[in-house]
Amino acid sequence: MNTKSEEKPTSLETKASGRKLGEPGFDDAQTFKVNWVDSIPYLAVHAGCIAVFWVGISWIAVACAVLLYLARMFFITAFYHRYFSHRSFRTSRVFQFIGAVGGCAALQRGPIWWAAHHRHHHCTSDTELDRHSPRKKGFLYSHMGWFMTDEYNVTDEKYVADWMKVPELKFINRFYWLAGILLGAGLLGAGALLPEAFATSAGQLFVWGFFISTVAVYHGTYTINSLAHVFGRRRFKTTDDSRNNLLLALITLGEGWHNNHHHYSSSARQGFRWWELDVTYYILNALSWVGIVWNLRPVPEHVLAEARSNKLHPLHSEGEETAAREMDTAA
Repeated sequence: MNTKSEEKPTSLETKASGRKLGEPGFDDAQTFKVNWVDSIPYLAVHAGCIAVFWVGISWIAVACAVLLYLARMFFITAFYHRYFSHRSFRTSRVFQFIGAVGGCAALQRGPIWWAAHHRHHHCTSDTELDRHSPRKKGFLYSHMGWFMTDEYNVTDEKYVADWMKVPELKFINRFYWLAGILLGAGLLGAGALLPEAFATSAGQLFVWGFFISTVAVYHGTYTINSLAHVFGRRRFKTTDDSRNNLLLALITLGEGWHNNHHHYSSSARQGFRWWELDVTYYILNALSWVGIVWNLRPVPEHVLAEARSNKLHPLHSEGEETAAREMDTAA
């Protein structure tokens, strides 16, 4: 018998949310239903990719898509995740706003919404209250289904009281879609103005730079919610199913070292060993040299020492870890 639905939230979860399990709202694990009407714009971005069969392909269109993927993935990982969610470095108010707008261009809603949901995830990771746990709802729901529910619109301000005091962030959080519109308009304008020597068109730049690139950023980001809690290796015995995965780290500019992150989430650096590639951290470190960001939170030495001493275990579930411990005890 599955008794997980009878588990009570921890004191941290209850304190952070201000609600009890079973009450309607942000932490209610029982009311998730996909709202297909409200999801039309989100699904339309996916459907727009089909237009590639009409507009064709060119080297500049593909290059545009790749560059916009990398730029927007950086804004998501550096600002939405490491800055707004975990405050792992500091920056000026101007670059704080630039980072927010850059993240909005990825069309993953606003920075305050994103931070609230991510902080909630860390309080409830892989429990019944976790919005996007593969253990709870399955892979597809944890990957993208949760994003299409009525509940995803809710921003619990208790998690983001720090950012609710910043008026320009509240504005961009509400009108996040403006960044997407400006990006799309810019691509159409650039395609129309480019000389014929570039062998592209407004429609081609729009389809590749907006639709295809945006969908790639969507699902690149989502892999951390889904795949990074299923596939990979565990260095630290966290209370969730987080994994370290090199492929996902490459796709997301360093977010794939997810077990590291769930063990110590306050650091601006997620690759704890020298060979764990973390492109986002490298860029943030370079920006710190010129004073754009500063006070990058390091990984404490005792955590690094633990990382050096721990082996990577290809265990796939909490049950397997329990079985492994029992075997060790029996031996």
